[in-house]
Amino acid sequence: MDPSVPTLELSGVLIGGVAWLCSLATTLMPTWLTLSTELLPTETYELGLWKTCVVQDLGPLECRPYNSLLGLPPDIRLARILMCVTLASGLLALLLAVPGMHRVNACPGPPDDRRRKWALKMAAGALCLAAGVLGLIPVSYVAHLTVLRFFDQSVPQAAPRWEFGAALFCGWTAGVLHLAAGTLLLTSCLQTVVLLSQSARYQSIT
Repeated sequence: MDPSVPTLELSGVLIGGVAWLCSLATTLMPTWLTLSTELLPTETYELGLWKTCVVQDLGPLECRPYNSLLGLPPDIRLARILMCVTLASGLLALLLAVPGMHRVNACPGPPDDRRRKWALKMAAGALCLAAGVLGLIPVSYVAHLTVLRFFDQSVPQAAPRWEFGAALFCGWTAGVLHLAAGTLLLTSCLQTVVLLSQSARYQSIT
């Protein structure tokens, strides 16, 4: 067994786990967008996928959930759906990647053991890549709309404008980590294919 294969597998699973936690934090954080006004400098407004909050410098944090799904802005509604799909894809990828690792004896059996593990890792890598793309779409789309609205010339200069919140940066980090995890898992699959072909060639010679 090439020692690089277990290393790639473990790195992919660990990075995938961190990426899933970042995606979960992105989905739950109310700081997708932030807004502060000069009229009320002690208050900051925060907008998330599930609720809006008002942060006061000298008071408690007050949050209010959205009343209905149909009443949400289209970008928030799309972001909510895609982030939920991202979480499902990332979690399924982890559940497939762990038994697909060579260090985990979850597929006991004859030589088909390697092929089953290879199939599990391949599916996990593909799901990680999908989770990365799906996770990057909503944060990038919301950021794009925020930039357009921030520089909208039709809005008075004195009007307050929404700006990027911490959740967007967390979402970008999660998407990149998911892509990295998927790449590592698929690379380990390629290494496994090379090892299987070399083993089959050696058996045919002997």
